[in-house]
Amino acid sequence: MSPARWFWLGTLAFTAIGALLRLKGIHDPIFDHPGWRQGDTAAIARNFAQLQYNILFPQTDYDGPPPNYVELELQIVPFLAATLYKLLGVHEVFGRLISLAFGVATIPLIAVFGRWLFRGAVAGVAAAAAFAVLPGAWYYSHTFMPDTAMVFFATAAVYACARWIVDDEARSWRSWWPAALLLSIAFLAKPVAVVAAVPIAACAIARLGWRTALTRAQLWALAATAFVPLVLYDAFVSAHAEWHWASGITKLHVIPSLAGALTSPHAFVVKAIAFGHAFKMLATTMLGPVGFVLALIGFCVPLRSRSNALVWGWLGGGLLYAYVVVTVERVDYYLYVLLPPAALMIGRLCAFALERWGTSRERVATLAGIGALVWVASIVAGYREIAPYYAWSRDNYARARQLDETLAPGALVVMGHYDPSILYTIDRKGWEEDPHLWTPFDEQSAIRKGARYFIAVEHARLEQTNLELYCWLARFPVLDPAAKWPVYETDPAKVLPGAEDRWRSFRRREMAGEFANWRQVWKSAPDPCR
Repeated sequence: MSPARWFWLGTLAFTAIGALLRLKGIHDPIFDHPGWRQGDTAAIARNFAQLQYNILFPQTDYDGPPPNYVELELQIVPFLAATLYKLLGVHEVFGRLISLAFGVATIPLIAVFGRWLFRGAVAGVAAAAAFAVLPGAWYYSHTFMPDTAMVFFATAAVYACARWIVDDEARSWRSWWPAALLLSIAFLAKPVAVVAAVPIAACAIARLGWRTALTRAQLWALAATAFVPLVLYDAFVSAHAEWHWASGITKLHVIPSLAGALTSPHAFVVKAIAFGHAFKMLATTMLGPVGFVLALIGFCVPLRSRSNALVWGWLGGGLLYAYVVVTVERVDYYLYVLLPPAALMIGRLCAFALERWGTSRERVATLAGIGALVWVASIVAGYREIAPYYAWSRDNYARARQLDETLAPGALVVMGHYDPSILYTIDRKGWEEDPHLWTPFDEQSAIRKGARYFIAVEHARLEQTNLELYCWLARFPVLDPAAKWPVYETDPAKVLPGAEDRWRSFRRREMAGEFANWRQVWKSAPDPCR
């Protein structure tokens, strides 16, 4: 069998296995991990289809009546899902399948990348085999989120840019435009992809030298094509967004954390500990324990590469991002961008082992057997890390679906709980709030804007920690007092008789200190609001 044919058969086999693994949970509601992020993504897709079919105007379900525009990355996956919604109806599985398609497509892309980078089919097929079963890539490829699409475009962009720089010395404009287009899409797909600029710059400097790299017009054009659309898009979306997630998190959390670490010894230690926690996430739910060890060894083996600066720059850029951002926003899928270089280095390790010890047919067979055992072990160990992520609450889903069938169509609601996946399943617009922080004044404002239900998802917490709001809401009838999630009908026309007198009585007793120890006695004490 020719090396080319062997390469493609092996790549297709591991791609098929990766696709099969990623089908697990494909029909589940978006209550699995991370439900809050998937709920936002699904809501944006549905709102594209039902409210405003314009990719430049993403909006969520909360913060009051629509429109509720939000500052986020270019919504490629939700917009593709919305297009299918318009043709076939709203089904969240379309969003999962789009993400899965990008995740599966990354497997052969890694194979081609590895074969070119390390000058051999073994490195490419082994890299594809590794990426197919890395637990982070495995799990998140089936979620309704933008990250898998971002990783696909970022990997394709780094590969295209590296080939253009190494093979063509960044001279040809004909080879320039695919690299520039992919890099621009990757940055727009999610700004974390700007990490790709580090390995590309490192590759250019290593190949061309500082002086040539800095004076090559094509490289400056590449940077402009990648960064300018991102800046223009962000400025446009920010101008009409109510929720400024990216810039808000950066200004309020990321920059102060970094500044503190650079100026305060205590803050430096705190951030260093958080950086260690990020490594733990990388070694468990993202790479898995086996993949993490293999990738570390892969970075140590002395195998020739078309550009060692490329993989080291990718690692350095990813770790810098983890130190600056993931130490603040401690979610593992923010480390997704490090999975492609890790898979490539595992491929490098396999090629090195074959080159060093596989000179005879018997040794090749032995190494293949060892590799197969390690690969199976990585699947088992990796799945153990992500297995809890597939769990979701069937009770909560059933309650949310029941409310969708019960509440008046199109009604605005206040949901006393932070979870966009629940609000999405209830299929109503409105507010999602912490029942401990929400006040009677906030609720009155929402009612004036049209809120007609308060959904007490955390009813016990509401009663225990926010007695004032709990008693104020007692002026309204409850749809089903025995429900796990009591729903107050906050229509001013439905205020119960004597509600104001009961409220004033509660306020007098509260001012007298009668409820000072309410948190300790609330379970056994009589209801003070009715």
